[in-house]
Amino acid sequence: MPERNPDIVIVSVTSTTGWGNAARRLAASFTAAGARVGIAETGPVPTVRTFMATDFVQALAARRTAAAALAVHRPRALVYCSITAALLWPAPGAIWLDAIAAENRPGRHGVWQRRVELRRIAAAPLVMTMATDSLAPIAPRDRPASVVVPVVIDRSGAVETELARDIDVLAYTGDPVKRRLEFILASWRSVRRNGERLVVTGIDREAAGVEPEDGVLFAGRLGPSEFRALLRRARVFVTAPRREDFGITALEALADGAMLVTTPAPGPYPALPLARQLDPRLVSDDIASALRHALDDPLRGYAERADELVRQFGIAPVSATLRDHVLPRLLPGWEA
Repeated sequence: MPERNPDIVIVSVTSTTGWGNAARRLAASFTAAGARVGIAETGPVPTVRTFMATDFVQALAARRTAAAALAVHRPRALVYCSITAALLWPAPGAIWLDAIAAENRPGRHGVWQRRVELRRIAAAPLVMTMATDSLAPIAPRDRPASVVVPVVIDRSGAVETELARDIDVLAYTGDPVKRRLEFILASWRSVRRNGERLVVTGIDREAAGVEPEDGVLFAGRLGPSEFRALLRRARVFVTAPRREDFGITALEALADGAMLVTTPAPGPYPALPLARQLDPRLVSDDIASALRHALDDPLRGYAERADELVRQFGIAPVSATLRDHVLPRLLPGWEA
């Protein structure tokens, strides 16, 4: 955080690794666009039982964090990372979101959030969406003008050759229910051949409550650089979310040269159309068969074509969007 008077303060609920990483990448993109930026993080928040309570606890933490940043640092503008961070805001600011409660908090899970988010979206000076259809649940006549600003996804290192990739399949299941760990394990069990290995990240085996088995290694929770290092060693990255908002790990897998096997999950999920374009056989509810296609009959040039498709999420194009379409609206009179 700059000492005082930054152009922008990004308010981030850091209860999840994904949003913490996303906020830091957004800050780097704003900096590359020429703005002075700081991040105000909530730090850990209490764990509660329901989605309604979880969103309230996180929104309250974001409110306190934003109020403190306004008092101490006096930024010219605030950017709230996620709709949840904006629900109880102390002052209007831009909202950067992947999805809204109308889509991912159905029924009783989003009774209060769905009402409040519409007021916040209407009052925000700018809405930035990670994907083109992040606001799809809002009726077109009520949908605000928005700017698409994805999470920056760049290659993490030199892409390894096929011969150097010693991990057959890699998965991330930080939330084993949402990420359907049991389904992934059962699918792998049904098609695995002797000597092949699935590496599961994001959770320890004991915490996941599963028994040891041949061909499955749990790597636990990893830092971003450690996870990307595993991606560069993986032939295939498999994911089977119940729904997907942005899906950072799937895009990171494509950037680092791994083939993406995924279910056709609902949600904005920008990696999904890319995966279909690269190899439609690898997008299926039958991920067992998709895994065998990837391992036994990979399409030539997959990694090179994936690299071309993922470049739209790189820091250069994202920073250009911020410079040309976001900063002039957030900071009147702004010049890089």
